[in-house]
Amino acid sequence: MASPSSALQDALRDLPHGSGFRFVDELVQLDPGGSGVGHYHVKGSEPFLEAHFPGRPMMPAVIMVEALAQLGGVIAQADPHHPKMSDVRLTALRHVKVFGTATPGTCLALHVTLEARLGPLVQFEGEVKDSESTLVKAHFTLSGQLEGDLAVSNKSRSPESRS
Repeated sequence: MASPSSALQDALRDLPHGSGFRFVDELVQLDPGGSGVGHYHVKGSEPFLEAHFPGRPMMPAVIMVEALAQLGGVIAQADPHHPKMSDVRLTALRHVKVFGTATPGTCLALHVTLEARLGPLVQFEGEVKDSESTLVKAHFTLSGQLEGDLAVSNKSRSPESRS
């Protein structure tokens, strides 16, 4: 059985983000295709913190939402009952609420649950917490390309198929 950290590393390889734009440092709990808990440590060395805001850096709420989406991608890609998707993207946000901020030194706890799945669309709910309170809540949708979908969609668009 793979350890949680190796499961995270395996799932991260399937996500489109480079290491400079990854906001899940560690996977604490994973129910593949169900839910997950991860952590992101706001280090203070992130380039965007220099300008957000000079003299009093704080993690942008949109990046906390991105962290939830990345953990959602890990959960979806680890689902043993569905094929992995390529080109996974955040495609919808609903009911996003921002309740607080995170500053350097904060460990963000990311909690994400898969709500529904229909082909390449996967819906989640998630929240970001610090040690004392909830900072962000959001419902979001990820989408991706299922294996074989590209060939089918390209074939249906070809001039020969319109005859």
